[in-house]
Amino acid sequence: MKPNTMEPGAKVYASRGGYSMSRSIKEELEKHGFKVTVGKLIGESSVDVDKFEMQKNTQYIVRVNEHEESFMPCWCVFNGFWWWRFNVSIANQKTGEEILSWRGRGCQNSSLRKLNRILDELEIKK
Repeated sequence: MKPNTMEPGAKVYASRGGYSMSRSIKEELEKHGFKVTVGKLIGESSVDVDKFEMQKNTQYIVRVNEHEESFMPCWCVFNGFWWWRFNVSIANQKTGEEILSWRGRGCQNSSLRKLNRILDELEIKK
């Protein structure tokens, strides 16, 4: 992680769809004031490989690779009930620099708390 590297209010590109972590990271980025876009569809394929166009002023790209969440009522009973396994990368589109590489696993709520702490650290403080 490279603290103080994300400009508040910047445009962030994120892939469409995904499981709970993908949805949650988009929501949390928006709560932190970032403008999240999923791009404009420019080409479809019958093999699940669609092409998207990013807006020219997109500053950051978020990639989330995740496994399907698992329902863990005993392990995560007070922590969101869902077990997540994921890899998250945030890169600066303008410089090509990766500012976050995070591999994690854990209950839903604790993972979201960690994500919020990470986003707080990544934001440039005014």
